Formats: sequence, structure tokens, C-alpha cells
Amino acid sequence: MSTGTVKFFNEEKGFGFILQDDGGKDLFVHASEIQGDRNTTLAEGQKVEYEVGQGKKGPCAVNVIPN
Repeated sequence: MSTGTVKFFNEEKGFGFILQDDGGKDLFVHASEIQGDRNTTLAEGQKVEYEVGQGKKGPCAVNVIPN
């Protein structure tokens, strides 16, 4: 699992970006990849764990676990 910090998350649109702790490019994250109950969301500055997957437009965060 990789770690990072939520840079931005739009709860209405259901997506955002994660700043990777290892210095890689920001990763797109979709609300459907957030682990937990259906109402779990992300907040700017929140620490997360995730795996890197492949989306339609490039790498993205999958299996995101909020800390």
C-alpha cells in the first residue's frame, strides 16, 4: 500500500486528487474507490492509504483507505 495526502476532493462531483508521499504525480481518486460505508468521503489534508491502478486517463488511486 502507498500513502499520501488528499490535495482536493469535490464531494458533490465525487472525485479528487491525492498527493503521493513518495513524490510521484498527483493521483486521481473517484469516490467509488473509497473503502468504508457508502457515506465515507475525503477531506483536504487527510492522510490516506491506497493502491495505484490504471484508469482511462492514466494512473489513479484505488482501494483508498482514509486514516
